[in-house]
This record gives sequence, C-alpha cells and structure tokens, in this order.
Amino acid sequence: QVQLVESGGGLAQAGGSLRLACAVRGLTLSSHAMAWFRQAPGQERKFVAGIRWSGSNTYYTDSVKGRFTISRDNAKNSVYLQMNSLKPEDTAVYYCAAKDGSVVAASTGLYAYWGQGTQVTVSS
Repeated sequence: QVQLVESGGGLAQAGGSLRLACAVRGLTLSSHAMAWFRQAPGQERKFVAGIRWSGSNTYYTDSVKGRFTISRDNAKNSVYLQMNSLKPEDTAVYYCAAKDGSVVAASTGLYAYWGQGTQVTVSS
C-alpha cells in the first residue's frame, strides 16, 4: 500500500520559514516525479513545486520562485519543501504527490498518489 505522509506544517509569521517533509512508503521514489501542491480555502489545488526522479531538475510556480526549494532524498524515500520569506498568501493546506515516470507536471490529474495534507498558516 502506497502512503505519502507529510509533516512540518504549522504557524509562521510573515518573513519566517518552514520546512515540509514527505515520507513515502510502498513506492520506489527513484521511479517517480514528485511535487508539492497547495489548496487555500475556496480555491482549487494548485502546483507549487516539482522535482524529477533524478533530482536534477526542479520546477516552481512563479509566486514561490526564489523563496521555496524542493529537494528529495531517494535513499530516505523522502521529499522536502523548504519555504523561506513566507507571506500570508502562502497560507494553505500543502499536499505531497507522486507521479509515475520522471517528468514533472502541474496538473493534479496526472498524480496517482497523494498525502493527506499539512496545514501551513502564515500570519501578517
């Protein structure tokens, strides 16, 4: 059974930092592209960052470029999202997702595996 378990969410002040982790079980991480999505209240789930299976290429939505960093450790079967210079508009539930194959995609429909989500709240 495949499980993606996120951790590291919480409350931060604007300008602060948080680091999210996603532990993957039941899946060979090195064969999958990984991504983080987020969903704010009343909004659709949106792509935040993605990383190829090799870790050689990373992708970000424009609003987080220069502030967020996605990384992976295939040996630990884990993916991370370092979030710096947080803004109130970063407030959302953050989801880890895995996609078959190496190519990162921004569409939620292409990801077969999802975590339960972790809440990130940024106060002004």
